Amino acid sequence: MRPYESTLAATATLIRERRLSPVELVDSVLERIDRIEPRLEAYVMVAAEQARHAAREAEREISQGEYRGPLHGVPVGLKDLIDVAGMPTTASSRVRTDHRATADSTVAARLRSAGAVLVGKTHTHEFAYGLTTPQTGNAWDRDRVAGGSSGGSAVAVAAGEATFSLGTDTGGSIRVPSALNGVVGLKPTYGLVPRHGITPLSWSLDHVGPITRTVEDAALVLNTLTGHDPRDPASLDTLPVDHRPKTDPDLSGVRVGVPSHYYFEHVDPEVAATVHHAIAGMEELGARLVEVEIPMTRYVQATQWGLMVPEATAYHERTLRTVPELYQADVRILLEAGELMSAGDHLRAQRARTLMRDAWNRLLEEVDMVAAPTVPMTAVPATQESVTWPDGTTESVSDAYVRLSAPANITGLPALSVPVGHDTAGMPIGMQLIGRPLDERTLLRAGHAYERARPTRALAPVG
Repeated sequence: MRPYESTLAATATLIRERRLSPVELVDSVLERIDRIEPRLEAYVMVAAEQARHAAREAEREISQGEYRGPLHGVPVGLKDLIDVAGMPTTASSRVRTDHRATADSTVAARLRSAGAVLVGKTHTHEFAYGLTTPQTGNAWDRDRVAGGSSGGSAVAVAAGEATFSLGTDTGGSIRVPSALNGVVGLKPTYGLVPRHGITPLSWSLDHVGPITRTVEDAALVLNTLTGHDPRDPASLDTLPVDHRPKTDPDLSGVRVGVPSHYYFEHVDPEVAATVHHAIAGMEELGARLVEVEIPMTRYVQATQWGLMVPEATAYHERTLRTVPELYQADVRILLEAGELMSAGDHLRAQRARTLMRDAWNRLLEEVDMVAAPTVPMTAVPATQESVTWPDGTTESVSDAYVRLSAPANITGLPALSVPVGHDTAGMPIGMQLIGRPLDERTLLRAGHAYERARPTRALAPVG
């Protein structure tokens, strides 16, 4: 196995035992980027020389017995909303062409302290306002959508262009591209990972979290990212938790909620069958399946848009009026639509969110998690704009992709996407596990147990 193909956990062991040097690992990843990046376009920019310098420094520290932990010397890609001192944060937009960060975001600072090696900034759908990341190709098929808005981050991990990455998630933007590219994506509980220094889309819905090749890798990254930061008003002041799952795949005692509706409606039959098969696999590991009714489903998309659209427009108010021509058309239209929404619409969405959060919390008293498809269909061709279901219902591709992921953003609940198979075209399928607030450990335990029992190929066969 070439160094760039290894998981974070395996790489960390090799580096700690001095059987792999950070320089060798980073060189392997950079060579991989040189070879396949022209086809995939996962990165806005690659910081090759800085990465090599950081790898040499990590190697020196480790040789002197100054090992910092499992991220030390490991290559990471950061979504280009995340500030890194001295580097551009363009948000994949012409609006930000001249922007350069003067300080690290909280998460970048924590990764730097852990010894991670930044190899570059990954593409996002412009200002994270979309579910496709149009400039980036899917790691499994360049002509299909990467998913968004953290498309570059997911593709980089799936294609071996980074050992792990960070993305942001406002309506599914970590989980959607993770599912479409066959990797693991974790949206933590709202406020668990600080967002200071990250360009917002919608401050009451935004989350930041890891994209990795395995669930164990996600836990290792999450351990580094958590901790209170008063500069983020939503940051939670919680006790430290070791999120690493146990190696035992037994799920005895875990109650898994299986939705009776919504999450399996207007879903591609192959996706539904594969996820049902994965849920049955959890039952074989000892989990108890419980049929559940998802609350307030008819209000999900109206509430998501009622919160996100006016908050996004408020952030972009000045540039939308001074340089509207610099925005891509799809994003500009959404921002302009936000100017037409009333304060009453936003307040009604906030009230609906409170009711929805309370209803989900009651549901999660009956089960430990809900298991469902991450997205209703696999990656569609990049030119496809809508999908029509057998009953004649038509929706846009973006609406379809956000439909199953939005509830966890509205409620702030943790959600984990795990790859569980492929469709007949070879495109990845993801299963989503949604759990109680601050109970990432149970989600990670379940996801880890599943992937140990039924491993799937995490690295895309590109190049």
